[in-house]
Amino acid sequence: MSTRTVIRGGLVVTAADELHADVLIEDGRVVALAATGSDAAASWTAARVLDATDRYVLPGGVDAHTHMELPFGGTSASDTFETGTRAAAWGGTTTIVDFAVQSVGRSLREGLDTWYAKADGNCAIDYAFHMIMSDVNASTLKEIPRLVEHGVTSFKLFMAYPGVFYSDDGQILRAMQVAGDTGGLIMMHAENGIAIDVLVEQALARGETDPRFHGEVRKALLEAEATHRAIQLARVAGSPLYIVHVSAAEALAEIAAARDKGLPVFGETCPQYLFLSTDNLAEPGFEGAKYVCSTPLRPKEHQAALWRGLRTDDLQVVSTDHCPFCFTGQKDLGLGDFSKIPNGLPGVENRMDLLHQAVVDGHISRRRWIEIACAAPARMFGLYPQKGTIAPGADADVVVYDPHATQVLSAQTHHMNVDYSAYEGKTVTGRVETVLSRGELVVDRRAYVGRAGHGTFVPRATCQYPT
Repeated sequence: MSTRTVIRGGLVVTAADELHADVLIEDGRVVALAATGSDAAASWTAARVLDATDRYVLPGGVDAHTHMELPFGGTSASDTFETGTRAAAWGGTTTIVDFAVQSVGRSLREGLDTWYAKADGNCAIDYAFHMIMSDVNASTLKEIPRLVEHGVTSFKLFMAYPGVFYSDDGQILRAMQVAGDTGGLIMMHAENGIAIDVLVEQALARGETDPRFHGEVRKALLEAEATHRAIQLARVAGSPLYIVHVSAAEALAEIAAARDKGLPVFGETCPQYLFLSTDNLAEPGFEGAKYVCSTPLRPKEHQAALWRGLRTDDLQVVSTDHCPFCFTGQKDLGLGDFSKIPNGLPGVENRMDLLHQAVVDGHISRRRWIEIACAAPARMFGLYPQKGTIAPGADADVVVYDPHATQVLSAQTHHMNVDYSAYEGKTVTGRVETVLSRGELVVDRRAYVGRAGHGTFVPRATCQYPT
């Protein structure tokens, strides 16, 4: 039995438009929009009517960079697909693209199947996968076209983490060549991991063991150098390139220079680089460990460059790189040695609210908020217009958002399975009120009514940006 839903009286905000419109939903899809008060809208009847007066009606957020249940550094990310997708829904995100991991010596398909098993039946919202390639060789290169056909169309490589995920320039070039020929998109963690390991060893030898040294050894210049190198390799291969978690002004400058040449080079940043800094890494005692992630937090002056990059479209996407580790029992594995602190921050629940705060603060417009949080990630990763917009035929992933409510971000009230908040005590304006995923209520006027297993795997098309 289909449930018709009408959302009445809200300001519908998409990347392209803002209009006072009612939204008609049926069989999990958006059927029509009509001006509020018009004869067409007045004629709609439905079993469920949601009043969005004085509210925004938004497309559900698309977080294109999460790591649920990721094994890392002798432990695993503390959010499961169940807890992590529930928290995402609370924060107005209705689709995640997580990373399946190939183990060294194993096939890509085996890694993908492992992640299917983790997610299947456990997700509150829809999900898709990127593929982390830890072992680029003749056999795994042959798997890329098969995965693209299967709807896994992006492949992440690492210039960092020697001995774990690291690929050398030759492996990267080969993967880019194959991806370029098959429509796949290479995602790059761009840091010079070989040089960073030297600096880590030297810092520890000097007795520099506190969390703040994590940021000091992972230098902005080594992010910029790796970004430059990745861009040149992509040019040689003739393939598009997406740089993940851009944190430094110097790295952004490399992306901007490439884009000025008309190259298909794209960039993502994350809320932590826009709102946090090395001041957090330097918090007294071991508190700075809460903020250890890679790429690392940078000095505050980098934030202005990142905001500018988002306004000029040199950065297209804001994702979270959500990879939570509890302060007690996980982050403290690095007591006395910053290099052993698990890298990652919680944030999947906070992204939409923090970016709305950026609208309030004047960094970005309302439509740009929806562009970088919903539409652009959906287009970048082959989900548009099924996801990322409110339009006839799109999935009814819709958020009713109160732009006037204020809230204080805190571990006491968040729904992520982690014992601290990276934004503890921060007051933000705006709050998710109601969330629908494919027309089904997940959050209903600030009450969770979703269920594990509602979320389904979404096969993706290839990148929809001009390449």
